[in-house]
Amino acid sequence: MSSNRLSFRWVWMLSMWLALLVPTAQGDHDLDAIKKAGVLRHLGVPYAHFVASYDTPEGPRAEGFDVELMQGFARHIGVEYQYIPTTWRTAFGQLTGTGTWLDQGELVIGPPQTIEGDVIANGVTILPWRKQLVAFSRPYFPSAVWLVARSDSSMSPIEPTGDRSRDIAMVKSEMAHHTVLAMKYSCLDPDLYQLRQTQAKLVFPIQERQLNEMVPAIMNKDAESTLLDVADTLIALEKWPGEIKVIGPVSELQEMGVAFRKDNPALRQAFDEYLAQILKDGTYHQLAEKHFPTVYYFFPEFFDNL
Repeated sequence: MSSNRLSFRWVWMLSMWLALLVPTAQGDHDLDAIKKAGVLRHLGVPYAHFVASYDTPEGPRAEGFDVELMQGFARHIGVEYQYIPTTWRTAFGQLTGTGTWLDQGELVIGPPQTIEGDVIANGVTILPWRKQLVAFSRPYFPSAVWLVARSDSSMSPIEPTGDRSRDIAMVKSEMAHHTVLAMKYSCLDPDLYQLRQTQAKLVFPIQERQLNEMVPAIMNKDAESTLLDVADTLIALEKWPGEIKVIGPVSELQEMGVAFRKDNPALRQAFDEYLAQILKDGTYHQLAEKHFPTVYYFFPEFFDNL
């Protein structure tokens, strides 16, 4: 083994050891500590109607479903609310204190990071690799990933069979030899759905994009089609009527949740209690209808069982 590889191995082992020390070095961040600090720090990636961020002279501000949800939660536990903008690539490291990323479907643990927030809330899909890193709240919103194409694409929407696995196989067959825009580190990562095994021509953005930029990119002919989750698809169909078409599902039905550090059980329990309260008093449904008025039509079973 070369000296360079040995050096890299020792650096990697040292970073792993330091990562294990991060929770102790960072100190307690659970509910009591947050109440003592007097602020809930909300890490949010701009995405669909969950989080829309903008800059002001006083600093970054945001609005959207999850912003209002977290503002209400902050009031519920008696603290101020602070929005902290982040990206899909960096959010989990800013929450947990350990850098991580997904490479060819495998979770890679990176060097320690500074903890900058207390929750991630921006329509975060509950995925197996993410559950290795964080503890999720009770699911609070439905999702799935679909293949969406420009209306001039030769791909045709599938005829649903009633068997989602068969529908997914039909969509994967339909995308063969066509360009498909995807995004790593997000729920649109093609490795989550074994799309490299299809004959699709996968296209990745040269620069980091927000999820709401995927449809404009295919309209700009960066690719013929794109992976898109339910929330962004519903918005896109309203924004570009007649210009895009849904080919069909790429994933099974999914659920979204708020992400917490695993060593913050009291904070997570407090949120689940808050969620139960606003479901009971109707506040949740008012928020959902305000930001996603058509989602009840597409996922009635989820909301019936919420």
